[in-house]
Amino acid sequence: MAEESKIARTFFGAEDNSAASIDKDKLSEYSDIAVRMFHTRVIGGKELVVPAVAQFASKVLNAVEVYQTLFFVNVLKINMVYVTAIKALIGIYDVLNDPLMGIAYDRTRTRWGKSRPYILFGAIPYFISAAVMYSGALFLKSPSGNDPKKIMFVFVMLFLKETFSTVYNIPRNNMLVLMTPNPKDRISVNLLQTYIGEWGSQLVYAIFLPLMELNNKGYIQLPVASLFSLLGWISAFIGIAGNMAMAITCKERVLLQSRPAPIEKTVFYVLKNKYMLRNFIANFATSWWADGGYSWDVVTQQEIFGGSIPSFLAYMPYNVMDPISVTFIPKFAKMFKNNNRNELIALRMWDILCVCGMWLGIPFVDRKWLVVIIYAFFYGLNGINNGPANVVEGEIGREISDYTEYVTGERPDGTINILTNLITKITAPLNAMLTIVLFKWSGYDTTIEMLPWSQGNKKVYQKVFFLFNGINILPRIVKVIPYLFYDLVGEKREKMYVELNERRALMAKKSEGLEEGINEMIEMLAEEE
Repeated sequence: MAEESKIARTFFGAEDNSAASIDKDKLSEYSDIAVRMFHTRVIGGKELVVPAVAQFASKVLNAVEVYQTLFFVNVLKINMVYVTAIKALIGIYDVLNDPLMGIAYDRTRTRWGKSRPYILFGAIPYFISAAVMYSGALFLKSPSGNDPKKIMFVFVMLFLKETFSTVYNIPRNNMLVLMTPNPKDRISVNLLQTYIGEWGSQLVYAIFLPLMELNNKGYIQLPVASLFSLLGWISAFIGIAGNMAMAITCKERVLLQSRPAPIEKTVFYVLKNKYMLRNFIANFATSWWADGGYSWDVVTQQEIFGGSIPSFLAYMPYNVMDPISVTFIPKFAKMFKNNNRNELIALRMWDILCVCGMWLGIPFVDRKWLVVIIYAFFYGLNGINNGPANVVEGEIGREISDYTEYVTGERPDGTINILTNLITKITAPLNAMLTIVLFKWSGYDTTIEMLPWSQGNKKVYQKVFFLFNGINILPRIVKVIPYLFYDLVGEKREKMYVELNERRALMAKKSEGLEEGINEMIEMLAEEE
């Protein structure tokens, strides 16, 4: 019995000094400064702007990756089966790569912080490997879809890109929670990142499709291969500069334990966080889902909508409302009385209803302007809530990570991601198989030039339109379910943050050689007191 108790403590027990278990008398000594940590904003102007620049570059690259399969199949001209096989192999490799980086990240303690060193040195190889990959069609010009040189090139470059993506993205995605303990600070940074990032994505979409159409119709002679290369190197230049500036100017102010908990223990901390566990189950339940793996948005815009001008009109309401939606964030927060859970559930159900509205266009794919109007209306309606939904979902994600620190005394963001990200790697073969099945089910012929109604088959285009905007509705529904049970709101949420910050203040008072940003924040709050 004693042995079983020891095992239970080893794998599931919290650290001795977690905020949930530490002596409340010790914590209460720092209650005043803890409340100030929760309510006082410490982020300066540079720390607002610089992460947004880095986010802009990431979003440009992410937007290019929307067309990644199109690049491999139509531009680099590799058979779809090889592309799917390569992605499945890289997914299997990530099963090893992600845990190693997660463990290394969580055990990192340097005078510059936990995330900043990786951001500083990881962004360079990540963005450069992506840019080189999207430049491949400029020097690999064989028309054969089975050319071993092209297949090996894609495999090697994706291998390098995914390796450095892990090295860079795990610290990058967790940097914000280390910059400040103040929720309003985090929301402000996330808000600006979301706003600037959306402009980065929309810039790619605005440039890519018209140039591709003009090329296909023979009006200009700018090869699509050159366009991919140009966008890749633009994102690399901005990404490297922005992330280096972020690593240098942004400070980590959230104090971590000097000695991280054992790996075999932190892996199981996801089981102590009921909110994270529920999201894990929902993601696992849908991780095998696929959409056919092709650029169905490009097909829809070029062949169903009929080119750049109708596509511009179809997307215009969303493109107008998307940046404006940022101004609705305070209004939605007030409407839901700052209850993040209720706000997120309502906004995600709004998204689902908008997708259902877009389905009304499926019977009318052969009536260009009618399907454009239907899509424009519901996509524009979807754009109204975009800013509030992204910001509140991001903050709930940070609250869930903070809850792990609250109940365990540890912040193993990288190690926990081993479990939460592993599910997509485990089900990668199923996802790849479904991708091939759905692609064949669509009946779409990639050898035909992308021109209006070039496939000449209404059923094919109905399937394309469904794969474009409707196939992912099931995962959307499933991923909303955990938030129905999310109760970290109101007084419970504030109590958690006060006790968590009391513990941080206690640790800060007892620690020496702290990172400069932590010292500055503690001194500033102490002076206010």
